[in-house]
Amino acid sequence: MVTVRSYTLDDYEGLLLIQQEAFPPPFPEDLWWSREEIAAHVETFPEGAMIAFVDGEPAASATALRTNLDGWHTWAEISDNGMIRGTHQPDGDTLYGIDVCVRPAYRGRGAADALYTARKELVQKLGLRRYAAVCRIPGFAESGMDVESYVEAVASGKKKDPVLSFMIRQGLTVTDIVPDYLDDEESGHYGVQVEWYPPDGTPRRNR
Repeated sequence: MVTVRSYTLDDYEGLLLIQQEAFPPPFPEDLWWSREEIAAHVETFPEGAMIAFVDGEPAASATALRTNLDGWHTWAEISDNGMIRGTHQPDGDTLYGIDVCVRPAYRGRGAADALYTARKELVQKLGLRRYAAVCRIPGFAESGMDVESYVEAVASGKKKDPVLSFMIRQGLTVTDIVPDYLDDEESGHYGVQVEWYPPDGTPRRNR
């Protein structure tokens, strides 16, 4: 059984375990969420701080903020370098996801799906206009394609990408390609902006 709730600072050990298993060495340890960052998430926007359990075990986590999204940005800029205090806008019309992390043993068992369901429910509960994120495309660098052709092939179902294909299965729509979003060689340092609107929402492009 999969359950989702808001995480608190008391969940830090479980959240760290999720990060450690999802991003093992040589991934730099200093990029795992710190206790200070988790505290900032909980204090700034507790509704956007989520943890998923599978049969009672911490399996996945997700963090989001509210913003009035406008134009291109890097992950560091939109997330306040992971702290969210400086960029969270309490009156923002967009729920913006800055992180989703799943332990390898729990991938394919519904934890990530449950987190995205919870995010959509939060958009509707708060009366927001949309959910948005900029996702990685880790299959891009080895594809030999230009980025526009790669994203189009994944969006149309002709190719599969470990991250973007999951986003599309969640009902999110590609709206933009963002250069230099994150230091990420697998993605060619690109990110892909994806959005979801409630059933009564009206999609609009940012650029």
